[in-house]
Amino acid sequence: MDFYGFYTGKIFDAYEFLGAHPDKDGTTFRTFAPAASRITVIGEFNDWQEWELNKTYDGNFWECYAKGAKPGMMYKYRIYRQDGSCVEHCDPYGFGMELRPNFASIIRDLSHYKFKDSKWMQKRSVCKDKPLNIYELHFGSFKKPSEKADDWYSYVEMIDILIPYLKENDYNYIEIMPLSEHPCDESWGYQNTGFFSPTARYGTAEELMKFIDACHKNDIGVIMDFVPVHFAVDHYALSDYDGTALYEYPHQDVGVSEWGSCNFMHSRGEVRSFLQSAANYWLSIYHVDGIRMDAISRIIYWQGEPARGVNNNAVDFIREMNRGLKTLHPTVMLSAEDSTSFEGVTKPVDQGGLGFDYKWDMGWMNDTLDYFRTAPEYRSRDYHKLTFSMMYYYNDDFLLPLSHDEVVHGKATIAQKMYGEYEEKFPQARAFYMYMYAHPGKKLNFMGNEIGQLREWDEKREQDWDILKYPIHDAFHHFMQKLNHLYLTTPALSAKDYENAGFQWLDCHQEERCIYAFERTDGKDRIVAVFNFSDEDQKGYELPIKDAKELEVILASDDVAFGGGKKYTKKKVKVTDGKAVLDLSAYSAVYFGI
Repeated sequence: MDFYGFYTGKIFDAYEFLGAHPDKDGTTFRTFAPAASRITVIGEFNDWQEWELNKTYDGNFWECYAKGAKPGMMYKYRIYRQDGSCVEHCDPYGFGMELRPNFASIIRDLSHYKFKDSKWMQKRSVCKDKPLNIYELHFGSFKKPSEKADDWYSYVEMIDILIPYLKENDYNYIEIMPLSEHPCDESWGYQNTGFFSPTARYGTAEELMKFIDACHKNDIGVIMDFVPVHFAVDHYALSDYDGTALYEYPHQDVGVSEWGSCNFMHSRGEVRSFLQSAANYWLSIYHVDGIRMDAISRIIYWQGEPARGVNNNAVDFIREMNRGLKTLHPTVMLSAEDSTSFEGVTKPVDQGGLGFDYKWDMGWMNDTLDYFRTAPEYRSRDYHKLTFSMMYYYNDDFLLPLSHDEVVHGKATIAQKMYGEYEEKFPQARAFYMYMYAHPGKKLNFMGNEIGQLREWDEKREQDWDILKYPIHDAFHHFMQKLNHLYLTTPALSAKDYENAGFQWLDCHQEERCIYAFERTDGKDRIVAVFNFSDEDQKGYELPIKDAKELEVILASDDVAFGGGKKYTKKKVKVTDGKAVLDLSAYSAVYFGI
């Protein structure tokens, strides 16, 4: 290992030196603990008796070779502090870990599995000029073997459960909530104890590799959530690892996050090397295609509060980590969950940016959902909540998210957020989704959104798949399948997402009628999207359209096939003197091809 690089926060491969590394006869254990007075390793290979680790290099690193320690065996470190007390810890660089409440690390041979995804890896891209339709999921509650909260399908079992569903529904990427080990199910993986350990809830490291390999075989990319801001407070993990604040701040005012967890101290080179190596580990060892970084606003500003100022050390860390990851993996996708207006989040680092490929458009999400919550009589007042997104859209490369955060904690699900009673929600939801998929920016939907889920997400229960027996949900699901397929197969909806030439307003001044119209193009084909978000039919609407003789309906949210009330027997509309006269149903959307 480059020790100078480790201390200065420059390296991305610390896991190749630190952690547990098996060979044919035993395992080498190494850990970084400058303030420890003594460290021993206990495990299945020595009947949980203490074997001494010796100081190495400059005395801040400790190591030993344990003959007979084999892959699959458990181990812990006993770290003795300067006052003589000791605490049992899991390995910060451990490649496997027990299921909570147990916390022993597990020796893993990461070289055993051989990927067969070279074809995928060679053609992989960040999809800037391609469709990117992400299905976000929590691995343990997509489907479950039983109603027991802690009964889950394994990584391998999910190959035959999840992948056919993704293909049937035309999602070309998945985003999995954090898979690194965590002690509290309710944290969903966002408070980690094992940054290098795939959670034992769903199986082993090799089984996760098999799952990702199978996704690639089926042309499905895998994005994983990564948490570079904070970590769990559990005594056996990173907190006070060597008896001191090794990974966290020593000061409580910035050391504790709003979630009660410990904030990483990003000014320390050792912490930077730890996090950079963890990110690179998932991309290199597991062939993960992208990482979505959680809570970037807490990286940019102290405690996520602009009034407290920019955390320059943390900003420098994220910038340099992204630069390094892009150097190592040019086609890997880096996205930021960031609600701030901080400039340059998706600009390249060499242009002064943070180096992300995508930024979640939280403003679009909040404004649009607020609009659809609003009673129709007030939508004229709020008309420009929907036009505002294009005022700032080209400042960054945005991704449009409807994530897990929008369907929990009393917020209601996406379908439930729509104004009105049960049956009134679905025509609005169909029109809403057509607006989302025509709007520039890549797409992300949390599991259950596509079936009109009405119960808020609970990590202990699977999705309410039985609601598909109700015609209104079944029709909505078929509508979403059609919309997803159209998005993936229509370049005009994605090829120029980040170019001014890809989008044009046709009409954004129908405040009283709540009508919107815009055009998307890839430079060859043109898609015209028209929306009526009022609760009244709008007859005789004159759509201004240039260089067209007729429009052809390619998708309509009010089609009877999807639970609407209109039969589209006549698919074409004439354009005369630069105008097409349309009759628009209440709460409807129509895509036209030219």
